[in-house]
Amino acid sequence: MRDIKDRVILITGASSGFGMVTAKMCVDLGAKVILGARRQDRLEELCASLGSQNAIFKTSDVTNKKEVHDLANHGISTFGHIDALVNNAGVMPLSLLEKGRTDEWDQMIDVNIKGVLYGIDAVYSHMLERGNGQIINVSSVAGKRVMPGSAVYSGTKFAVSAISEGLRMESAGKLQVTCIYPGAFQTELGSSIKDESMLEFL
Repeated sequence: MRDIKDRVILITGASSGFGMVTAKMCVDLGAKVILGARRQDRLEELCASLGSQNAIFKTSDVTNKKEVHDLANHGISTFGHIDALVNNAGVMPLSLLEKGRTDEWDQMIDVNIKGVLYGIDAVYSHMLERGNGQIINVSSVAGKRVMPGSAVYSGTKFAVSAISEGLRMESAGKLQVTCIYPGAFQTELGSSIKDESMLEFL
């Protein structure tokens, strides 16, 4: 999908960071975007800057399967179809396992793994029926290498890699599947870290 003019691209976690930058880049290249995130004010501001003819949004939490499906359906009803999904939403509350921050572990599993699966589920049948489409899953360098404090986060990102590989095998010849592994950048992702001992690693 090098030429994305007039393509319709759904982006989760679109209100900040990679998601926001991706949305702007896609519109600059002539694509239409469907933006999902939890913060309505951010989405309204972003859509206004991109132009209503190019961008639509629906507030959605990727841990809620119905909301993710509603987001995809909103895009299909507006633009007629979805060409690509960017599964970008993620959280990274790093902590040492000995701290036992189990609520944060649950959050990472819900957002980083289930959120990716719900995104895939929301567009997979639609893309298969159309006979084409691309699913782009955002993993992390932490999905290739584990460091102290990243055990659970890395586990979720290794899972994204495994899910992507499985999807690639199952959809061979039908869909394009891409998994990307960004390094550390100045985004809001680090704001989810509550264990102060981990901040020195950023």
